[in-house]
Amino acid sequence: MTQNAIERYEAWLGDALIDEATKAELSSISGNTKEIEDRFYRDLEFGTGGLRGVMGAGTNRLNQYTVGKATQGLANWLSERTDKPSVVIAHDSRNNSPEFALDSALVLAANGIKTYLFTSLRPTPQLSFAVRSLGASSGIVITASHNPPEYNGYKVYDENGCQLVPADAEQAIGHIAQVTGFDQVKRISREEAESQGLLVWLSEEEDRKYVDTVVSNSPNLELLKNGLAKDVSVVFTALHGSGNLPVRGVLAAAGFTNVHIVPEQEQPDGYFSTVKSPNPEEREAFTLAIKLAGEVGADIIIGTDPDADRVGAVVRNNEGEYVVLSGNQSGAIMVNYLLSTLQERGQLPANGIVVKTIVTSEMGADIARHYGADVVNTLTGFKYIGEKMTQFEQSGAKTFLFGYEESYGYLAGTYARDKDAVIGSLLIAEAAAYYKAQGKTLYDVLLELYEKFGTYLEHLESRTLKGLDGVQQIAGIMTDWRTNPPAEVAGVKVSQVLDYAPGLGGLPPENVLKFLLEDGSWFCLRPSGTEPKIKVYFAVRGTSRQEASAAIGALTQAVMERVDNKA
Repeated sequence: MTQNAIERYEAWLGDALIDEATKAELSSISGNTKEIEDRFYRDLEFGTGGLRGVMGAGTNRLNQYTVGKATQGLANWLSERTDKPSVVIAHDSRNNSPEFALDSALVLAANGIKTYLFTSLRPTPQLSFAVRSLGASSGIVITASHNPPEYNGYKVYDENGCQLVPADAEQAIGHIAQVTGFDQVKRISREEAESQGLLVWLSEEEDRKYVDTVVSNSPNLELLKNGLAKDVSVVFTALHGSGNLPVRGVLAAAGFTNVHIVPEQEQPDGYFSTVKSPNPEEREAFTLAIKLAGEVGADIIIGTDPDADRVGAVVRNNEGEYVVLSGNQSGAIMVNYLLSTLQERGQLPANGIVVKTIVTSEMGADIARHYGADVVNTLTGFKYIGEKMTQFEQSGAKTFLFGYEESYGYLAGTYARDKDAVIGSLLIAEAAAYYKAQGKTLYDVLLELYEKFGTYLEHLESRTLKGLDGVQQIAGIMTDWRTNPPAEVAGVKVSQVLDYAPGLGGLPPENVLKFLLEDGSWFCLRPSGTEPKIKVYFAVRGTSRQEASAAIGALTQAVMERVDNKA
């Protein structure tokens, strides 16, 4: 165990500002050197989604003290940037989220910063919308997205409603680092904050504005309201999160009346009791929804994660079985539906653009180009897509049409600067209704797209490597591939290695390696910015499902053998 971790541990135990319950938790791990090191070997760091970590006592944990320190640093930074800063705060259904949200508001209020706080859980994209709607200087969301129940997080947004990009994040982190003691964290009571007008509780008016704005971005709203939506049977699950009311509200406003809610997962639950993980990327999360869909004969199942920024869809295949669409497949269907509809209506702008990430399938990009839209790639993290949106809005050079990630994040419209499972739910349900009227399922549409553009298959492997040892293992894996790049993989020659560490193609520096192969396939190694994981992405394009499946299997096996040998 490092001496630094011991010193931090003992400092917390001796700090008069640390409450007795926290000290009791720390005392219970006395002598457990591995646990002490994991809790104190570092401070939580900003990644692709801000602060995120396991809840508990320690500098490498999310708790009232690390949240307070981050908020004080944010307050100092905002006070430097503008004369009268204001902040909007939202939270999801996770344990301690309401407490962390209120505590953040009271720290900001103590610094003279006006704070708008939602009265209960709200989706992350609604926070992004509210920052823009209220003209605030910044936003905070307390959430750990789809992570397991023991996690929570702290996302920070700029005045555009976009998560902090590296340049701004570095400034904020610098101010947070200057808060060296908990005695530097200012706080006032809720009563004081309210009486001084520094804590304002947001009303249902903000909810109505958000729902109305999302619905207004439907490309076929008139057809939906005139009966198209009524013919589709939808099963929806919020997976115990914040998507329940807004998704149902948007679907109802668009004319969907045959919507069935998974009752066991309807109410907020920070333990996510009915699932192993509240992640719509995983089929297991849809177990109850698939059961209900079979009972009601649903055309489509939709599920959102706890903070409702990611959405997954399940559709029937040609054998009548329910299959989970990947994020890339859903994205390709949405791109095709949105752009083809705009083209049919003569509303597709000549300077339209679709934005995706470097680890997202090229299928959606090929579809977008087919309709005459441009495509641009960003680093992983929707903040980079949001940053591009703001640049386009300010320059007028491009008209943003759609942005998406392979990890089930989508956005149509410019009302927010973060991925939005609410508009994603509407678009995928709308596409199901539109194509059902033509006698097609979404699975049929996917097969047609494969026939037209090629059979794209993607796969993701991840390895969880926790603690300081894990950090070192992940670094070793990246160093191994960076210093010893392969000439060929699975019998296919490597044509190009893209190292994003020094910055590439105008993108910010990022610890990512992407290997392009001669047959058009690729794989990419990337340490997660929010979890102790290394992620390896794979993509191939074949002339048939059988060919593509064989190719991605061989590629995955060859790469992961080397990764696992270093793990």
